[in-house]
Amino acid sequence: MSNNRLSIISSIYNGLPKDAQITRIEFEGPEIAVYVKNPSFLSSNVESIKKIAKEIKKRIVIKADRSIRKDEKETIEIIKNLVPQEAQIVDIKFDDELGEVLIRAKKPGLVIGKGGSIQQKIFLETFWRPEIIREPPIKSKTVESVLTHIYNETEYRAKILKTFGERIHREVIYKDRYVRITALGAFQEIGRSAVLVETSESRVLLDTGVNPSVNFGEKMYPKLDIDQLRLEDLDAVIITHAHLDHCGMVPFLFKYGYEGPVYTTQPTRDVMALMQLDLLDVAEKEGRPLPYSAKEVRKELVHTITLDYEEVTDVAPDIRLTFYNAGHILGSAMAHLHIGDGLHNVVYTGDFKYAKTRLLDRAVNEFPKVDTLIMETTYGAQRQTNREESEAELIEIINKTISRGGKVLIPVLAVGRGQEMMLVINDAMKRKLIPEVPVYVTGLFDEVTAIHTAYPEWLSKEVRDSILYKDENPFVSEMFKRIEGYKEDIAQGDPSIILATSGMLNGGPAVEFFKNMASDSRNSIIFVSYQAEGTLGRKVRDGSKEVQIINRDGRIENISINMEVETVDGFSGHSDKIQLLNFLRDLSPKPRNIVLDHGEASSIRSFMRIIENQKEKERLGIKSASIYAPNILDSLRVV
Repeated sequence: MSNNRLSIISSIYNGLPKDAQITRIEFEGPEIAVYVKNPSFLSSNVESIKKIAKEIKKRIVIKADRSIRKDEKETIEIIKNLVPQEAQIVDIKFDDELGEVLIRAKKPGLVIGKGGSIQQKIFLETFWRPEIIREPPIKSKTVESVLTHIYNETEYRAKILKTFGERIHREVIYKDRYVRITALGAFQEIGRSAVLVETSESRVLLDTGVNPSVNFGEKMYPKLDIDQLRLEDLDAVIITHAHLDHCGMVPFLFKYGYEGPVYTTQPTRDVMALMQLDLLDVAEKEGRPLPYSAKEVRKELVHTITLDYEEVTDVAPDIRLTFYNAGHILGSAMAHLHIGDGLHNVVYTGDFKYAKTRLLDRAVNEFPKVDTLIMETTYGAQRQTNREESEAELIEIINKTISRGGKVLIPVLAVGRGQEMMLVINDAMKRKLIPEVPVYVTGLFDEVTAIHTAYPEWLSKEVRDSILYKDENPFVSEMFKRIEGYKEDIAQGDPSIILATSGMLNGGPAVEFFKNMASDSRNSIIFVSYQAEGTLGRKVRDGSKEVQIINRDGRIENISINMEVETVDGFSGHSDKIQLLNFLRDLSPKPRNIVLDHGEASSIRSFMRIIENQKEKERLGIKSASIYAPNILDSLRVV
């Protein structure tokens, strides 16, 4: 055992009272689990635990020794007696290895109790540590299967968490300290995001995505075959959000030998698994080679450690991770890496929105320390229409289309834009701004919407309050009609609004609806999200009057486009040029290095010219910052 772990164990034994009756101390991933025979000591020693955690700078969790836990049947009875019926508990599962009981309820707040009172009573009366989650009002197959799978693998999970814990809390060996950042994907381009951060002690990978605009070839995947990315030496994979261009290749790492943890938020974990399985399904249907199998997705889930925003966690002996709200999609996060004892601090924005939307609150701009900022520039050369104008424009197009007897097709990204459109359309119909025609919801994003209803705490204050306190859930409005895949009678039928994936017309039911609606000039297609170079959506958006689509039987089909083609760019989950500049202006503290990524080369060049201007640098407060725009495989030593 390393001196580091011995020192931690000694601090805990010396700091806790003898009557706690400690039986063992386990390093379970980033947490230190202290198993005791007298959990009741907690009621008068909470401050002692906080003090120890602060001293050793670690997360401490008190658990009951297996020998004193109540049996499962008795525990269920105690829980049902303590929790009011209005909480509507739907399931209780046990993890005997980690001493946890999972309680799923429609109203989890009533299981937690005021100030956590009921949650604490459950622990003190059953000696099982309660984990409480929300049962979504729209049944989510994904949430159900993710939790079932994890709780079916409790023995394996307990074992690997101990392995992670030993690795995280190992002794720091090397004295020659450095920090190097290597661009593996989404530099001078959009798609296949991946950034390697190395120190003399550790290696972590920030995002591991696929390129959504490429179906084959080396540009589809990040550069994962470089010498310094040996999977056996990789300490952690950190995923900022669940879009495939940021998470689509994580199971690939497990296929080729990665055995470490994946850190992300809880909503991202669920949506990520759904998106990866859909990627496999689409690739199989289109006859493309599969980069991995469902087996690796399942392994990834068991290896995933979920974190809340602003929860500080060790991921390596010299790196601490904290997630902050990125405002991009459900559960999206900026990753803050605190490296060494104040040696260097990296903020990786992932994709972020520095403006409030109906769905999400604005991205965070204040951090404890920032030395190097790795910042997305998707719209670094563009200015978007503001939200109010965008909503008015969308409403006008819908009204014009419906008044001439047409149908509106809105291709949406499964995560984010689809739910944003639901909120906008629901509000407009409630306010009688557009006629109450059927709004058909189809494709993968219907299941993603169900996951949104499981995590209202992660949504904007208005949506959160509406769901939690007013009992009004906009996602289950009677205005929305859920359908499976493509329906010809809808494509050829009466006026309606169709929300369908995929958002770039590179697969999914949106393509089928487009094929069958494109020739009718009464219809409209409205693009509300980014259209990557090379995608069908980009060609249509840029004005092509005829496009070729390869059918599933392999034949080429020519599609004439007579429908009205519109783009409303103010709904993007990315920040535009003005918002990016405002973020830099408001960022606190100011970075020494700014690294630009996740933008087409022209966008990055344009944005770089702006922030390299001396007057603009002074206005933004980044006068002394060095600015970099690396290419793929470039490395930047920042310490």
